[in-house]
Amino acid sequence: MDHFIKLILLRHTKSDWTDPSLPDRERPLNERGRSAAAKMGEWLRSRGHLPDLVLCSDARRTRETLEGLGLPETQTEYRPDLYLADAETILSLARAQTVGCVLIVGHNPGIGAAAEMACTTPPVAPEFTRYPTGACTVVEIDGEPGRWLDFATPRDP
Repeated sequence: MDHFIKLILLRHTKSDWTDPSLPDRERPLNERGRSAAAKMGEWLRSRGHLPDLVLCSDARRTRETLEGLGLPETQTEYRPDLYLADAETILSLARAQTVGCVLIVGHNPGIGAAAEMACTTPPVAPEFTRYPTGACTVVEIDGEPGRWLDFATPRDP
Protein backbone atom coordinates (compact mmCIF):
# COMPACT_ATOMS: atom_id res chain seq x y z
CA MET A 1 0.00 0.00 0.00
CA ASP A 2 1.52 3.32 -1.02
CA HIS A 3 -1.14 5.70 0.29
CA PHE A 4 -3.10 6.41 3.45
CA ILE A 5 -6.58 5.06 3.67
CA LYS A 6 -9.22 5.71 6.31
CA LEU A 7 -10.82 2.38 7.15
CA ILE A 8 -14.16 2.16 8.95
CA LEU A 9 -14.97 -1.28 10.36
CA LEU A 10 -18.62 -1.67 11.40
CA ARG A 11 -20.27 -4.74 12.85
CA HIS A 12 -23.92 -5.10 11.80
CA THR A 13 -26.47 -4.02 14.39
CA LYS A 14 -28.84 -6.29 16.34
CA SER A 15 -30.59 -8.94 14.27
CA ASP A 16 -33.98 -10.55 14.70
CA TRP A 17 -34.05 -14.18 15.88
CA THR A 18 -37.85 -14.58 16.10
CA ASP A 19 -38.12 -16.77 12.98
CA PRO A 20 -35.88 -19.83 13.51
CA SER A 21 -36.73 -21.14 10.03
CA LEU A 22 -34.82 -18.30 8.34
CA PRO A 23 -31.34 -19.16 7.07
CA ASP A 24 -28.68 -17.18 8.96
CA ARG A 25 -27.83 -15.10 5.89
CA GLU A 26 -31.48 -13.93 5.67
CA ARG A 27 -31.99 -12.73 9.25
CA PRO A 28 -33.22 -9.10 9.30
CA LEU A 29 -32.55 -6.44 11.91
CA ASN A 30 -34.85 -6.12 14.88
CA GLU A 31 -36.24 -2.78 16.10
CA ARG A 32 -33.23 -2.19 18.36
CA GLY A 33 -30.94 -2.91 15.41
CA ARG A 34 -32.70 -0.38 13.19
CA SER A 35 -32.47 2.26 15.91
CA ALA A 36 -28.78 1.45 16.53
CA ALA A 37 -27.98 1.73 12.80
CA ALA A 38 -29.52 5.22 12.70
CA LYS A 39 -27.48 6.23 15.79
CA MET A 40 -24.25 4.96 14.27
CA GLY A 41 -24.97 6.77 11.01
CA GLU A 42 -25.48 9.98 12.94
CA TRP A 43 -22.21 9.39 14.79
CA LEU A 44 -20.30 8.73 11.53
CA ARG A 45 -21.70 11.88 9.90
CA SER A 46 -21.03 14.05 12.97
CA ARG A 47 -17.41 12.88 13.09
CA GLY A 48 -16.84 13.34 9.35
CA HIS A 49 -16.28 9.63 8.70
CA LEU A 50 -17.91 9.45 5.27
CA PRO A 51 -16.82 6.64 2.97
CA ASP A 52 -15.87 6.91 -0.69
CA LEU A 53 -16.58 3.19 -1.03
CA VAL A 54 -18.64 0.69 0.96
CA LEU A 55 -17.86 -3.02 1.01
CA CYS A 56 -20.78 -4.81 2.66
CA SER A 57 -21.45 -8.46 3.38
CA ASP A 58 -24.38 -9.63 1.28
CA ALA A 59 -26.26 -10.87 4.38
CA ARG A 60 -29.63 -9.22 4.96
CA ARG A 61 -28.67 -7.81 8.41
CA THR A 62 -25.53 -6.10 7.06
CA ARG A 63 -27.42 -4.63 4.08
CA GLU A 64 -30.15 -3.34 6.43
CA THR A 65 -27.51 -1.91 8.79
CA LEU A 66 -25.91 -0.04 5.90
CA GLU A 67 -29.27 1.28 4.72
CA GLY A 68 -30.13 2.38 8.27
CA LEU A 69 -26.94 4.45 8.56
CA GLY A 70 -28.45 7.03 6.21
CA LEU A 71 -25.07 7.96 4.78
CA PRO A 72 -24.77 9.92 1.54
CA GLU A 73 -25.07 7.65 -1.48
CA THR A 74 -21.72 6.21 -2.46
CA GLN A 75 -20.29 3.36 -4.47
CA THR A 76 -21.33 0.13 -2.73
CA GLU A 77 -20.35 -3.49 -3.31
CA TYR A 78 -22.38 -6.26 -1.67
CA ARG A 79 -19.87 -9.05 -1.28
CA PRO A 80 -20.54 -12.73 -0.53
CA ASP A 81 -16.89 -13.09 0.55
CA LEU A 82 -17.53 -10.73 3.49
CA TYR A 83 -20.24 -12.99 4.94
CA LEU A 84 -18.60 -14.31 8.14
CA ALA A 85 -15.17 -13.35 6.71
CA ASP A 86 -12.07 -13.67 8.86
CA ALA A 87 -9.90 -10.69 9.81
CA GLU A 88 -7.24 -11.43 7.17
CA THR A 89 -9.82 -11.43 4.36
CA ILE A 90 -11.34 -8.16 5.61
CA LEU A 91 -7.99 -6.38 5.92
CA SER A 92 -6.77 -7.72 2.59
CA LEU A 93 -9.88 -6.31 0.88
CA ALA A 94 -9.38 -2.97 2.63
CA ARG A 95 -5.73 -2.66 1.64
CA ALA A 96 -6.54 -3.42 -2.00
CA GLN A 97 -8.67 -0.26 -2.29
CA THR A 98 -7.37 2.96 -3.84
CA VAL A 99 -9.97 5.41 -2.50
CA GLY A 100 -9.47 7.66 0.52
CA CYS A 101 -12.08 6.15 2.86
CA VAL A 102 -13.57 2.64 2.92
CA LEU A 103 -16.43 1.40 5.10
CA ILE A 104 -16.64 -2.36 5.63
CA VAL A 105 -19.85 -3.71 7.15
CA GLY A 106 -19.43 -7.24 8.42
CA HIS A 107 -19.82 -9.83 11.16
CA ASN A 108 -18.06 -10.98 14.28
CA PRO A 109 -15.68 -12.51 15.05
CA GLY A 110 -13.93 -11.34 11.87
CA ILE A 111 -14.80 -7.64 11.94
CA GLY A 112 -13.78 -7.25 15.60
CA ALA A 113 -10.55 -9.17 15.02
CA ALA A 114 -9.82 -6.99 11.96
CA ALA A 115 -10.31 -3.85 14.08
CA GLU A 116 -7.88 -5.21 16.65
CA MET A 117 -5.30 -6.21 14.02
CA ALA A 118 -5.59 -2.88 12.20
CA CYS A 119 -4.54 -0.77 15.22
CA THR A 120 -1.05 -0.35 16.63
CA THR A 121 -2.68 0.76 19.87
CA PRO A 122 -6.35 -0.13 20.32
CA PRO A 123 -8.75 2.37 21.87
CA VAL A 124 -9.12 2.38 25.63
CA ALA A 125 -12.74 1.31 25.66
CA PRO A 126 -14.13 -1.68 27.53
CA GLU A 127 -16.40 -2.62 24.62
CA PHE A 128 -13.60 -2.73 22.03
CA THR A 129 -12.46 -6.29 22.79
CA ARG A 130 -16.05 -7.58 22.92
CA TYR A 131 -16.99 -5.68 19.72
CA PRO A 132 -20.77 -5.76 20.28
CA THR A 133 -23.34 -5.37 17.51
CA GLY A 134 -23.04 -1.93 15.93
CA ALA A 135 -19.46 -1.37 17.16
CA CYS A 136 -17.43 0.82 14.83
CA THR A 137 -13.69 1.48 14.64
CA VAL A 138 -12.03 4.04 12.40
CA VAL A 139 -8.36 3.51 11.57
CA GLU A 140 -5.87 5.28 9.31
CA ILE A 141 -3.67 2.72 7.57
CA ASP A 142 -0.71 2.96 5.25
CA GLY A 143 0.93 -0.27 6.28
CA GLU A 144 0.49 -2.84 9.02
CA PRO A 145 -0.90 -1.96 11.50
CA GLY A 146 -2.47 1.48 11.36
CA ARG A 147 -3.33 4.31 13.70
CA TRP A 148 -6.59 4.22 15.63
CA LEU A 149 -8.73 7.34 15.06
CA ASP A 150 -12.16 6.71 16.57
CA PHE A 151 -14.38 4.07 18.19
CA ALA A 152 -18.03 3.94 19.25
CA THR A 153 -20.90 1.57 19.93
CA PRO A 154 -24.61 2.34 19.60
CA ARG A 155 -24.77 2.94 23.36
CA ASP A 156 -22.10 5.70 23.16
CA PRO A 157 -23.36 8.41 20.78
